[in-house]
Amino acid sequence: MSHRVLIIEDEKELAEILGEYLDVEGYEVMLAFDGQKGLKYVEDFKPDLILLDIMLPIVDGMTICKKVRETRDIPIIMLSAKSGEMDKVICLGIGADDYVTKPFSPLELVARVKAHLRRFDKTHNEKEMLGAGLEVKAGRLTLSKESYTAQIDEVEVNFTTKEFMVLYFFASHNNQVFTKEQLYENIWGMKEYGDISSVAVYIKRIREKLKEYQIDYIKTVWGIGYKFSIN
Repeated sequence: MSHRVLIIEDEKELAEILGEYLDVEGYEVMLAFDGQKGLKYVEDFKPDLILLDIMLPIVDGMTICKKVRETRDIPIIMLSAKSGEMDKVICLGIGADDYVTKPFSPLELVARVKAHLRRFDKTHNEKEMLGAGLEVKAGRLTLSKESYTAQIDEVEVNFTTKEFMVLYFFASHNNQVFTKEQLYENIWGMKEYGDISSVAVYIKRIREKLKEYQIDYIKTVWGIGYKFSIN
């Protein structure tokens, strides 16, 4: 069964070009040229991945991203003419999985689509294969990879799927130091077409949530990367 990709992009020519490239690769593609139709197609088409422009008529891309994240964990790749670091941080902060600046190579974007879908499939296959009770306990944290839930002092704390994956990886490797590149490869599963700046964004978001419970388990190792330590 082929994956479904929804392209929400108001530059019609660009959307059609991307659609043709993805069609050649065997994906089922749907195009939407404004945000309102894009939201409708999210429900009707039920895509496995969304290519989402930030600047859209009627409903903007960031609003769409937040609405999709309320109910679904599918990969979202943001497309933007803005190259500023803050725009990227904001998009990743509201739940996007990747951020691609225009102009870009359609072949590179297709490669990113493939990489995100491979990772998405792997994650969901792992969920189905995991047995009950597979947990990691680290300090005040209890993480269940079966249900992708986290508890602090037996109180459930809300993390997105990607945040949970980052935290679970750290908690499973207590006191081990990892570079950003190593974290990205192990958690995102991509090397050549990845954006390792996503690592710092997700770690910041996780730290903010843990800080509400006076927890500081993720340490910065200056000049190298990060480590998780409950000591």
